[in-house]
Amino acid sequence: MISNVVFAVSFVISGTIGFLYFRDLGDATQMLIRVKRANMTRFIRHEYQLLTLGLSAAVIASVAHLAFDGGPRWLFVSLLFLLVIFYAYPWIYVHLGLRNQKSSARYFSIEEAQDYVSPSNQVLVVEKNGVARAHPQAQIMRPHLAGNDQGLDGENVVMTYCAMANLGIGYTPEIEGQTLDLEVLAQHGNNLILRDNRTGEAIQQIHGFLETDADSSDGAPACPLRPTLAMQPWPTFRMTFRGFRKAYPNGTVFLNKPSSNPALYLLDLVLDVVFTASIDRQHREAKPLMDNMTRFDDRLPNKAYVWGVNIGDDACCWTDDFIVEQGNIVNTEVGGRSLVIAWDPVYESLGVFYNSTGVIVTEIDFYGQTPTDRLERAECLKPGMFWHVWAEFFPHTDINRPDQRKAA
Repeated sequence: MISNVVFAVSFVISGTIGFLYFRDLGDATQMLIRVKRANMTRFIRHEYQLLTLGLSAAVIASVAHLAFDGGPRWLFVSLLFLLVIFYAYPWIYVHLGLRNQKSSARYFSIEEAQDYVSPSNQVLVVEKNGVARAHPQAQIMRPHLAGNDQGLDGENVVMTYCAMANLGIGYTPEIEGQTLDLEVLAQHGNNLILRDNRTGEAIQQIHGFLETDADSSDGAPACPLRPTLAMQPWPTFRMTFRGFRKAYPNGTVFLNKPSSNPALYLLDLVLDVVFTASIDRQHREAKPLMDNMTRFDDRLPNKAYVWGVNIGDDACCWTDDFIVEQGNIVNTEVGGRSLVIAWDPVYESLGVFYNSTGVIVTEIDFYGQTPTDRLERAECLKPGMFWHVWAEFFPHTDINRPDQRKAA
């Protein structure tokens, strides 16, 4: 009698935790189940404690059955099979399938990269003092994080990429002098959620600060309690691979070459096929592949690409066709900062620069050079992401804020 009670209670505990793990961090499960952000954040924060409790309960249930005949055999076998799916799938997917390369990424010459990247492929670029790294979307799509100990000309920069949002942002993975141990865990609102394994706290990629450090007061959307509590974003921009080759002939390219481990090679092969098909659908269809969105904004089509900028509590985004229609250059202001948004048809890239000249800029090249000054790229740019994701996190955003000259 006691063995039956122990068997039943232990399996209920283990099964409940396993189901929640499968639901909240299974990722693909969000195609069928709408997961609440609070539930996901809870499991991210307490993953290993909850897994220890759930698996311990499964062991107790097994002992009750095998040693003391608790529960029928058919039920034991069925529940054990279900628990393997609940626990093994999310863990393998998250910790092996999405294993990141934040400190082990390999960068190759443009000549070698040509065998893996076509000329018109989009790449995400970070640059310092002429040293440039390109990250082709197809190559960084699954590791999500890429960086190494050499850094970007000595600067600790990790490229983060969310395929669901079509968003790449380079970050210095530090907060107030403390280095973060970043790991990919999930997505919500069609945007990547990372975890700092040092603190166990979740980080929304588009914001770059710990969930617990968010300022929840009115009038402070998407802001940390103080600026130093956010990772420092690095100016990140998009261009074609052929444009990158012209702009930075000595640049290097991130390639996610197959693993030499046979088991990981097979796992990667399967996941690459699934990811490619899923993300292709995300780009083609208006409806989000995983519809865990909380807002809908029809000012633009869901999957329109936008270049968004947020400074303080002000946010605005632009479409590339709008910039082209304005003659390839727009002078505007966001959060009290003067900006120049410029499309360069030679390098096929849209750049956003801080205007420190004090005058309207009418000429600017890809590198930010004007007839009188060289302007710095804006580190707050989110380049070429989906409109529906930008609107999810910045619902107060303006769209295509006009040129100051035309507004006047």
